[in-house]
Amino acid sequence: MKWSQAFIPTLRDDPADAEATSHKLLVRAGFIRQLMAGAYSLLPAGMRVRHKVIAIIREEMDAIGGQEFLLPAIHPAEIWKRSGRWDDMGDEMFRLKDRKGADIALGMTHEEIFAYTVAELSSYKQLPQIWYQIQTKFRDEPRPKAGLLRVREFTMKDAYSFDVDQAGLDAAFEAHREAYVRIFNRFGFEVLQVEASSGSMGGSGSVEFMAPSPIGEDIVVTSECGYAANIEKAASTLAPIYDPENDAEVEEFATPGVRTIADLVTFDGGAAAASQIKTLVFIADEEPVLALLRGDHDLQEQKLADQLGASNLRPAEEDEIGELLGAHPGSLGAVGVSDVRIVADVGLRGRSSMTTGANNDDHHLRNVSVERDISVEEWLDFRAVVDGDTCTVCGEALSLIRAIEVGHIFKLGTKYSEAMDATILDQNGKAKPVVMGSYGIGVERSMAVVVESSSDDNGIIWPAALAPWDVVISVIRPDDAPTMAVATDLYRQLMSNGFDVILDDRKERPGVKFKDAELVGIPQRITVGPRGVEAGNVEWVVRSTGNKQDLAIADVATTVGGAISAAK
Repeated sequence: MKWSQAFIPTLRDDPADAEATSHKLLVRAGFIRQLMAGAYSLLPAGMRVRHKVIAIIREEMDAIGGQEFLLPAIHPAEIWKRSGRWDDMGDEMFRLKDRKGADIALGMTHEEIFAYTVAELSSYKQLPQIWYQIQTKFRDEPRPKAGLLRVREFTMKDAYSFDVDQAGLDAAFEAHREAYVRIFNRFGFEVLQVEASSGSMGGSGSVEFMAPSPIGEDIVVTSECGYAANIEKAASTLAPIYDPENDAEVEEFATPGVRTIADLVTFDGGAAAASQIKTLVFIADEEPVLALLRGDHDLQEQKLADQLGASNLRPAEEDEIGELLGAHPGSLGAVGVSDVRIVADVGLRGRSSMTTGANNDDHHLRNVSVERDISVEEWLDFRAVVDGDTCTVCGEALSLIRAIEVGHIFKLGTKYSEAMDATILDQNGKAKPVVMGSYGIGVERSMAVVVESSSDDNGIIWPAALAPWDVVISVIRPDDAPTMAVATDLYRQLMSNGFDVILDDRKERPGVKFKDAELVGIPQRITVGPRGVEAGNVEWVVRSTGNKQDLAIADVATTVGGAISAAK
């Protein structure tokens, strides 16, 4: 490939709306262009990287026995309704009607479709199976941002395992876990394996692969012992609070203008945040629920949804709250409430001398003993872990870091196979639902994470395995025949040895060529100029280190080719 004939539209300045490093550099270096919010065109250099990302994924999936499919991106609503996720997916699912008025979805993921397909199998002898595809997904993100990191159209490798029993699923899950570690190692960035919520996917457990990054939207909780969990799943040990016995009766008192925990802390006769009960009202699968936690704790909504087993969880509207409890937010409580499900965070267990809303606007109750005065149905852990909390495993302080999710693997069990009637006959001739796992990696997101983790002030530093070209030959004075002859010969030698080479034959100043090569992130650069050719030398520059050295022209193919092969 000659640079003069290539479409690599590099830019001097960052795009005005870009904040993430990967967004800035992938646009500036000519890898992507935005079509609209959350939709990006991949340009030729971007496609070259994407092909290499996919090749690595495909190699590792094939190595564990994966078979590649390509299933439709448009799905009939009926299949999603069978699993119950037609409604659960909410506004993030793109929906349309065909000319006959039938409801259709653009695929966000393919659990339902693969389960529908595997229903063709009939015997345990046909299992286990691992099926995967590399295919476009669509999600109507409410706030697309950060370039390729949060988009509405993207490529995912989604894989599915099908087994006779839980033991088979466990083996498939571990095989995928190990494959993912190899994939991300080959991509060249660090990942943490963290316990995660399965969310709308369901199932008995999941693990996320997280790349630490200051721009990450996920929070990962870690400890020195190796404990790691998404904050949506993380647990911690609370320091005990001693409450002296208090037999005092519950007393109502006026709190005019008090609407928040902080207001009651400063109110004359109020209470410290740790001695208040925060009452939150949710609608869980159409059922109202009161969720109680300490006033100094924050709710982690996904933990609450998971522990309630709720497919849909939302905060109640103010009119719903008024109808349910007869008061407005700021004066809510659970004392004396008997006709609504009440769950409490374990941080409230054993607490007395507490203060809470009286379900009477501008009034609160004091001397509340949680277990004496409130009909708690379940004690759950749904508070948000904070930095410095105590690890449940080792007792050391927990740390919170930001990270980007690059992969997620799930133990689905039989949720989707039961919905799609995907059963097989076991060894005893008894019909059993197929046991499923689901395993995803974002392709373009992985590209972006590489850039987030590997760049400098001059541009991208691609690892050798993913670079769009292995080496650039920058020609000084392409109008000089001897110089161009040497550059062309080196280009042909390296190409014949199987390397991806781009020949920068543009009639540009050397500084422009060098800046573009660094911006695009090509791992090796060979500079060929008239003076060097006269002396029988070229300059060799390694992008990742900046190291420069002169090489004899006769040694270039062997030396540079060996360096590329070693780096891969």
